[in-house]
Amino acid sequence: MKEKLVLGLSGGVDSAVAARILMERYDVTCLWLDIGLGGGEDAAAVAHGLGLPFETADIRSQLEEQVCAPFAAGYLAGRTPLPCAQCNPTVKFPALLALAGRIGAAYVATGHYARRGTGPDGRALLLKGRTSNDQSYMLARLPQDILRRTVFPLGELSKDQVRALAGEAGLPVAEKPDSMEICFIPDGDYAAWLDRRGGTPPPGNFVDQEGRIMGKHKGYHHYTLGQRRGLGVSGPHRYFVSAIRPETNEVVLSDGSDLYTDFARCGDLNWVALPGLAEERPCTVRLRHSRTETPALIRPQGKLVEIHTRAPARAPTPGQLAVFYDGESVLGSGWIV
Repeated sequence: MKEKLVLGLSGGVDSAVAARILMERYDVTCLWLDIGLGGGEDAAAVAHGLGLPFETADIRSQLEEQVCAPFAAGYLAGRTPLPCAQCNPTVKFPALLALAGRIGAAYVATGHYARRGTGPDGRALLLKGRTSNDQSYMLARLPQDILRRTVFPLGELSKDQVRALAGEAGLPVAEKPDSMEICFIPDGDYAAWLDRRGGTPPPGNFVDQEGRIMGKHKGYHHYTLGQRRGLGVSGPHRYFVSAIRPETNEVVLSDGSDLYTDFARCGDLNWVALPGLAEERPCTVRLRHSRTETPALIRPQGKLVEIHTRAPARAPTPGQLAVFYDGESVLGSGWIV
């Protein structure tokens, strides 16, 4: 008898191929997470076509409490939050595990490009996907109790291989474009979404590092650290956002040279391959959602970790996630403060 497993089925090609792979080994139940914007038809069609049980879970209240409200508060405090990494351990995976508990499933799965392993001390390891599609960064907040029960069937595959498998299997979403935006802001206009919620700041001043006024901004929630486009300020060189000051409603512009630093600090730590950081150790670190890894030393400092990069890194941004790697393995992560 196959073990039971709950798969998060989004209606995209990745989770559809994950379903097709997993059903060979597991008794799969598919779960679509309803955030109130519709779109479950593709997921239902995939499950029906594969002959798999299909359920939905309304996660709107959990998403609002755990992700949307903190996302809005972070932007209004001048940070740049990362909602997907926040959602995985607080909303998405708990919803999958809740259904797993109801039906007696041992495991849950998603269509992320990552792998899971086991360390010599028995800890569950989060490993990079084998290809350039690696999504371990977004999963680095998952705690041990979730990782131990999670299966990542696409960890050895590339996106091209996944699309080819979808076509061979005749899946109805084989040619469906990938979604690149935050699920609850599908048009990608964060500022407009914040404006609809209310309480956003009014227009204010662009200033230089000496406080001289350079122009008017539309409200500081329209800008992120390091941004160059859409500023509407001209001068002798290109300008970049180098600081956001909610307390004075100012956005600081510079030539970008001050955006580079070899130091950052992070907190709210989640250790994966380690029980904790007892002493300084070398690693590589990703400071944003990209494939760029920077050699660094990480040092414990109470409840925080100091990051000392070997070469200056561009714009470590408060609200973003620092993920520490030892080769293919995620050591842990922390929110940049």
